[in-house]
Amino acid sequence: MEPTIGDHLVRLRTDSTLTQEQLADRAGVSVETVKKLEQNARTSARIPTLRKLATALGVPTSALMGSAAQAQAMREPDAEPLGLVGIRRVLTPARTIDGRPVAPAPPVTDTTLARVRRLVADTNRVYHANDYTAAINTMPAVLTATDALIDAAGAGDDGPAALSTASYAYQLAGRLLIQLRQLDLAHIALDRAADHARTAGDQTAAATTTAHLCWLLLRTGRITDVEVLAARTADTVEPRLSTATARDLAAWGVLLIKGAAAAARNAREDDARSMLTLAAAGAEQLGDRLGRSGDPADRWFGAVAGNDFSAGGVALMRVETAVIAGEPGRALELARAVAANPQVTPSSRQRHRLDVAWAYEQTGRTADATRVLMQLRDTAPAWLRQQRYAREIVQTIKDGRRRALTAELAQLSALLGDQA
Repeated sequence: MEPTIGDHLVRLRTDSTLTQEQLADRAGVSVETVKKLEQNARTSARIPTLRKLATALGVPTSALMGSAAQAQAMREPDAEPLGLVGIRRVLTPARTIDGRPVAPAPPVTDTTLARVRRLVADTNRVYHANDYTAAINTMPAVLTATDALIDAAGAGDDGPAALSTASYAYQLAGRLLIQLRQLDLAHIALDRAADHARTAGDQTAAATTTAHLCWLLLRTGRITDVEVLAARTADTVEPRLSTATARDLAAWGVLLIKGAAAAARNAREDDARSMLTLAAAGAEQLGDRLGRSGDPADRWFGAVAGNDFSAGGVALMRVETAVIAGEPGRALELARAVAANPQVTPSSRQRHRLDVAWAYEQTGRTADATRVLMQLRDTAPAWLRQQRYAREIVQTIKDGRRRALTAELAQLSALLGDQA
């Protein structure tokens, strides 16, 4: 893992022979701030604080800026300006007047297609393991490697494959940034993914990019846009069920699910049900073909697309539509019929558990709601910390209590932050 601000601070302070108290006094900050940074109890700080410390040590502020990825993943309040600097440099490079980047990308020595694809797939696994700190740290190298792969392939035979690989890499960056609520930056990443997919002539990559864009647009309240975009794209890529490849079925099906999510939010229950009925037929046809396909393109898609279209995914969306419709009893009834499915990604399973927690709370079963939230705290704390939905559920439970908080609610509030 890259050094943190505190790692740099303790090294520079030790080299200067200053004590923590002397540095704090010279910089005009509290000694508690210095101690927390050096102990990595805090892994971020405001720029003015860093500038004061750097001035006191006689170094540029940038000398203190280690990896703030952990702070970003932990949603520390001062993390945002620094936590994603590496990804920002790739997506929004600073350029001189003649168009050259101020900070050129580091050279990539191995630009073989196999190596870069392995890097993208490995980072996708890290993302799905909810290790956002590692994903934030790795993502700049992933994007830089795919850009270098495109340059190396040029107009040769590997050009389309390089572009498709880059599309999935930028889709992954977009998904990570959406999870971290960096929505404008995520939009830039997904635009880049769409451009690469179009240039490659890869309709499947273009379809999955659109599905991730739908997720982003839902996060920003653009419900009608999502409903139209998902439906039109699904119509464009609709495969013949009897002859479709596994990846084509998966890309089409997830668009139907995104469309159903938007239709349900737009008070179009009948449209949502129709889309889910069609998606269920596609999921039945797909089965587990994606996981056991002998087609290398299908296997690659399964490794990097972030697509968990399956019968299980359709079942989870049926629960979600009941939640959106304000029918917690029906949501719990549908949830009882949901079976464990290895094709469903961890984040989708975790989101479903929040739906279950909400339904429990709405039916007065706050102890069950708290139990579900505590299970998520134990199994996916980094993911849970990013979820506004979870904070809303906890706040609703707290608002309805007449007695002091239980130990579990206090722990959830501490994990989710002051807003809970």
